Amino acid sequence: MTVALLAAADAAALSLTEAYEAALKNDPAYRAAFYTGEAGKENRILGRSALLPSVSGVYAGSRNNSTIEVGKQEVPRKYISRNATVQVRQPLFSLDAWARYKQGKAESEYAEAVFDAQSQEVILRVTTAYFDVLLKEDQLALATKERDVYIEQRNVNNLLFKKGEGTSTDMIETQSRLDLAEAQVLEAQDALATSRDTLAALTGGQAEGLWHLRSGFRAVLGDKRTFDEWKSMALATNPEIKALTSGVEVATQEVNKQRAGHVPRVELVGSYGKQAADSITTFNQDTTVRSIGFQMSIPLYAGGAVSAATRQSVAQKEKARADLQAQTDKVLVTLRKNYNAMVSSGSRIDALIKAVDSANLLVKATEKSIQGGVRINLDLLNAQRQLSTAQRDLAQARYNYMLAWLNVRAGAGTLTADDVKLVTAYFE
Repeated sequence: MTVALLAAADAAALSLTEAYEAALKNDPAYRAAFYTGEAGKENRILGRSALLPSVSGVYAGSRNNSTIEVGKQEVPRKYISRNATVQVRQPLFSLDAWARYKQGKAESEYAEAVFDAQSQEVILRVTTAYFDVLLKEDQLALATKERDVYIEQRNVNNLLFKKGEGTSTDMIETQSRLDLAEAQVLEAQDALATSRDTLAALTGGQAEGLWHLRSGFRAVLGDKRTFDEWKSMALATNPEIKALTSGVEVATQEVNKQRAGHVPRVELVGSYGKQAADSITTFNQDTTVRSIGFQMSIPLYAGGAVSAATRQSVAQKEKARADLQAQTDKVLVTLRKNYNAMVSSGSRIDALIKAVDSANLLVKATEKSIQGGVRINLDLLNAQRQLSTAQRDLAQARYNYMLAWLNVRAGAGTLTADDVKLVTAYFE
């Protein structure tokens, strides 16, 4: 029976990788980004279509009832007219078509980059929510221990007061701290529930039974790359920078599209048509027409609309360039912040490991002192609370380190599902 219960508990546990995979299926923000990316891919084909032939067909049929006057005599004519034409148009010179082709390509690249950014963003949201639940569990445990300390202290004060060795002031002060500790426990419970709801919204329901970080974890995820190396990678592969770079290209081709309003367009036009009794003059006659030739369209004047639209698109292009520079600066500032956090976390984790070890020694020493009659249970509870605080701070430092490591990779544009699996390996 015990083995079955343990197996059921393991089956209900939710690893970080499982939470991430569930988010890919259930997170509405990610699914919206996926379909937006799928729609954006079609811009490449839409842009290319402007360079390819267009084929159109027309068919018309009508019943005619006409009268011809010959001298003073009227001759009726009742007949059916039919007209069928197929036309092929192939652009030979079109600045507008070429700009649409390049713009469609840039729009597809923009959509792909935005989806890549969203793919990395969902990893960060899941890991942040997952770690937040674990941290809130630690904070609830700490708040509960602090409350237990004041409960024990109240019991001691009551006992001392009965013996005439305590004061009512001590009892009131302890009760006041206990009431505050009770409020902190309730606050920690609410915070944990909110964190679980946040994770559940991503995973589609499950947010309990999470894996916990192994006790011996140290800062081992980072590599030896310098900040300048990460910076070079970010400038080359960061999806947000790539998206806005494509946005500049989209704006550039929009300028070319508007300028095409002043440029002639040359097309090769071929048609094939058949007419039967197309008019009263061709009564009872069938005609077949085959033609091929060139057509040049020369824009002359459109009320100033072309010039105004060109100036407008030039301004939008400059805005796109400014947006790109602003995003690049933001990415590099964030990258530096996360890189510094990743580098400094190693020393902080090592220091907190020592603090946890010292707190453990204090707990053991206090237990021995209680056995020798030197200390009381309240001292042990205080020592245990100090240990819990150190353990919570150590866990938080480890979570912050892993998040900084993931954010550095996201800033460089290299964050993938494999990185989630690597982090999951340090949980159990």
